[in-house]
Amino acid sequence: MYAVIHASGKQHRVAPGDLLTFNRLADAVGAAVEFPEVLLLHNGTSVTVGAPLVAGASVTAEVVEHGQGDKVLVFKKKRRHNYRRKNGHRQQLTTVRITGIKGA
Repeated sequence: MYAVIHASGKQHRVAPGDLLTFNRLADAVGAAVEFPEVLLLHNGTSVTVGAPLVAGASVTAEVVEHGQGDKVLVFKKKRRHNYRRKNGHRQQLTTVRITGIKGA
C-alpha cells in the first residue's frame, strides 16, 4: 500500500515505515502528524486517483527529529566593481516516519 501526498509544497510517494524529510514542521519530536491531502491511493489491488484529493483518505506520521540540511553557499559578484558577497544558508528540516495510511 502506498499513497501520494501533498505536503510542504511538494508531492511525496509514501508507504508505511518510510522516513521522509520536510521543511521544518512546528510539531514536537514524538508527536503524531496527519497529512490530509492525499492525491493518489494504491491499496495493492486498485488505484484511487483524487480529483484533486481522495475523499476520506489521510496519512499519519510521527516526528522523528528536527535538524538542518547541508550548507548552501550563495556567492554574488559583479565583475570589475570589486563587489563580492559570500553567504551561507542551512535549511531547517524535520524528519518524519510514516505510521499509517487510512483509505476511503
